[in-house]
Amino acid sequence: MNNNYQVLARKYRPHTFKELVGQVHTVKTLINALDANSLHHGFLFTGTRGVGKTTIARIFAKSINCESGVSSIPCGKCSTCIEIDSGQSVDLIELDAASHTGVDNMRDILENAQYMPTKNRYKIYLIDEVHMLSKSSFNALLKTLEEPPEHIKFLLATTDPGKLPITVLSRCLQFNLQKLTDKEILGQLKYIMKAESLDYEEDALSQIASFGEGSMRDALSLLDQSISYGKGSVLVKDIKAMLGLVSHDDIIELATHLFDQEPQKVIKFIRKLSHRGDNLTNALHDLSSLFHTISIAKTISSDTIDKRITKLSSQISNQDLQIFYQMSINGTKDMPLAPSEQIGLEMTLLRMLAFRSDSAPVNEKKKIKINDEIRSDISQDLSKD
Repeated sequence: MNNNYQVLARKYRPHTFKELVGQVHTVKTLINALDANSLHHGFLFTGTRGVGKTTIARIFAKSINCESGVSSIPCGKCSTCIEIDSGQSVDLIELDAASHTGVDNMRDILENAQYMPTKNRYKIYLIDEVHMLSKSSFNALLKTLEEPPEHIKFLLATTDPGKLPITVLSRCLQFNLQKLTDKEILGQLKYIMKAESLDYEEDALSQIASFGEGSMRDALSLLDQSISYGKGSVLVKDIKAMLGLVSHDDIIELATHLFDQEPQKVIKFIRKLSHRGDNLTNALHDLSSLFHTISIAKTISSDTIDKRITKLSSQISNQDLQIFYQMSINGTKDMPLAPSEQIGLEMTLLRMLAFRSDSAPVNEKKKIKINDEIRSDISQDLSKD
């Protein structure tokens, strides 16, 4: 076992603005401010988890305290840059507001703000999840924000800016960090895999990027897990097994049974997925995405569209497709309330079948029958409950 192993999110954390992935507008604004040496006393970085809030704050801290001078390109070699990178700078006070919610804690911390920095140009307070502070703590912080000493800079980060008092918001420059695109995350994952000299399939990395949902940190954590699972390689089959993903072909087949109004096949197919250990919540989520793709195919003709998608689009009206999409979205929301994932998915799709059978013209209706085998299976499930 390698005792010096570092998780990928830490090992590949950007140390300069150039290394950052995404957040172009925020980075450009900060670079211009640094190069012009026009520095506000308070900065607020907002956005969901893992998009770079604290990373950008640390790079900014290096930029204004680098021993080579204020610059958008810190040297990374002086003692100050090294100390900030290693989390050992005495003049960069990093606080987790979740564990420093009380006014006494905040007063103790801020009463030292009047003193000059121990070593560097500025004393910097980096407060993460600042929205977790109590009302009294915000009042203590506000007093310093209103009349900050020239040697103090505040770098605040939060995932929930709506909980911040307007008096605090109005005294900070605000930067709303966007979720990263799948393309941006995929590019970084490929770079890391090549840097680590590890084998990978691009489709596998694409799935990880998608599961990251805009968070680079979440994607890198999943990549770490995937590398361990695959013993040094990242393959599609391993990702599917690890996450219980349902293949695109399976989702197409499920939609085909649904559009053909074949309840027996729909139920059997769901139970096959369940027996296989697939994640049925993800299956319903993917079915929603397929409905969106089919809707696009019905609206825009293109030679690049999968022929199976084109065929499915001819089997359902736009109105029914929109209803199916809404039912799948609602079914996903209701899934945690269902007795089981299997029951939740079955009821959602049976609801779709019932809708089509009731709304279709008489000459197009297909009488829905559930054969004895399926009825028996359902009865057995109910008896188990």
